[in-house]
Amino acid sequence: MTAENSVTGSSWADFQRAEPAFAATVQARFAKYLHHVLATLRKDGSPRVTGLEVIFREDQLWLGMMPDSLKARDLLRDPRFALHANPGTDGSMDGGDVRLSGRAVEITDQEELARFAAAIEHPLPFHLFRVELSDVVRSSVDGDEMVLQSWHPAAGLVTRRRR
Repeated sequence: MTAENSVTGSSWADFQRAEPAFAATVQARFAKYLHHVLATLRKDGSPRVTGLEVIFREDQLWLGMMPDSLKARDLLRDPRFALHANPGTDGSMDGGDVRLSGRAVEITDQEELARFAAAIEHPLPFHLFRVELSDVVRSSVDGDEMVLQSWHPAAGLVTRRRR
């Protein structure tokens, strides 16, 4: 199995349909801050961690990057990624700790890119990737319990509690 087909995923819209309340919680957590942390794989297989803004638009989650950026090159070579929502500056982790992973699918259709650029009022060129999710995880605290929610396309939403 190659890297390109080793991870199968669901679109953000699929996730929203399957778990609307959980998807809304995750999206709100990402919306709380502008910058988040993207992990990609370098050519040698080692991890690369970089900052990134995410875009929720048309029921999809999008990743936009400068042309020829290292993170874009990483995703073009191997589309697997992990994305961690900014934990905030006050240490409160208000809204929980949210992370997701999956595949980044490059959008190459020039008309689609032009429409997207116009909608977000950002000039071309840039790399645009649509996210296909393989998992979404949220950790939070409820009283004296740690609550771990995880969603996978095949397994659905699972909630675990720990003291």
